[in-house]
Amino acid sequence: MTNLNAVDPAAVAQDAHLESADVVIGKSTIIFRRFMRNKTAVAGLVIFLALTVFSFVGGFFTTWDKETIDPFNIGMPPSAEHFLGTSQAGIDLYAMTVEGTRISILIGLIVGLVSVLIAAVYGCTMAYFGGKVDKVMLFVLEALIMMPALLVVAVATSGGGAGLKRDLPSWLLLIIVLLVFSWMGTARLIRSLSMSLMQRDFVKAAQYMGVPPRRIVWRHLVPNIGSLLVLDITRGVTGAILAEVAFSFIGIGIKVPDVSLGVLIGGATSQVQTFPWMFWVPLTVMFLLTGSLAMMNDGLRDAFDPSSSSTGKARRARKIRAEKSK
Repeated sequence: MTNLNAVDPAAVAQDAHLESADVVIGKSTIIFRRFMRNKTAVAGLVIFLALTVFSFVGGFFTTWDKETIDPFNIGMPPSAEHFLGTSQAGIDLYAMTVEGTRISILIGLIVGLVSVLIAAVYGCTMAYFGGKVDKVMLFVLEALIMMPALLVVAVATSGGGAGLKRDLPSWLLLIIVLLVFSWMGTARLIRSLSMSLMQRDFVKAAQYMGVPPRRIVWRHLVPNIGSLLVLDITRGVTGAILAEVAFSFIGIGIKVPDVSLGVLIGGATSQVQTFPWMFWVPLTVMFLLTGSLAMMNDGLRDAFDPSSSSTGKARRARKIRAEKSK
């Protein structure tokens, strides 16, 4: 006689698998869902990706480049031949905007990513070793913070850096200078957070087990401050783009013949009444670029917030259990 109360191990295992597959949600999935449910953040991501694609493929939609002069269309407004008009020198503004947007985005991405990486390694190293190592590294950090960044940028990109300028384009030289001064504040914050992590049991257990310091830093300290690093990357990209625009606007950043949004805005400021399209086009692109990054940063901050309830609901397992109970 068949025992009606017998339990089928295979069915139990299948139910457990379904429940675990539907109920247990990974942290990365939760963060992704929270971010994608934030319409403002998604809009910012779409705008940023669109501008990035435009900066890399936009040049294929025109026959002009940033160096070719059209002597028959000097200082002309937007037309069918020149989508965004031409400059007072007869150069196509669309081609210059594509090039300037690409340079500004490259500066922002490189400085934002590399500076956070440097800050993470430096700050975690200070917290891990402590003692004299921490004091020496902290002294170096504070000395760099006290250096006048504006003066160093002016010297490096002008006559004082003439030897270096002959070997490097001005935008690459600006990246190097910005990297020197863009990571210190983040490194100090990471140091303080990592010091608290050093007192946690899993870090002490790794030390007692003889795990190498490099592995402890990369496997235990850095992942536990990952949310801070991601937010600092978006803020760093925004800050680097604004720094490039500001330095180029006052004439100590990117130099002609290199083109950036700051160069275009600075060059058109004195002629905004005569050639308004030369000023408003790059300014609009800059606002879209920095605004989209700010929208993404707000969305990421909400996505990393543990109090957020936008993680989704596991309804499939409940439905299966309800059907089996009937």
